[in-house]
Amino acid sequence: MKVLIVESNLDLGRVWQRHLQRQGADTVLVDSQEAAILALYGTDFDVIVLDLVLENGSALAVADFASYRRPEARVIFVTNTTFFSDGSIFAHSPNACAYVQSATPPEDLAAMVEHYAAGR
Repeated sequence: MKVLIVESNLDLGRVWQRHLQRQGADTVLVDSQEAAILALYGTDFDVIVLDLVLENGSALAVADFASYRRPEARVIFVTNTTFFSDGSIFAHSPNACAYVQSATPPEDLAAMVEHYAAGR
């Protein structure tokens, strides 16, 4: 299971990364749109955990690029805002499979990643 984590808060990203690695996931953690795009060029990820509000770049641009470059990759959007809380993110991003709060327990997020990676 290969997972790309795109999270501006690297401390939070590392927490998620450690939980996923304990489940045997091969993970890459980046903190910007540019780094995410570069990672998507070189690796076929099963799941992308993507912060909806990146400090450097656009999460929707990352998701859009992923749908073109890695169309099988599922995207789990995480956020600490109410953007797209109406579920409209699924209309904007065809590869979106989940939308959760950043405060979701890491073990729950890891279980979701494992579930969506298995369905790939």
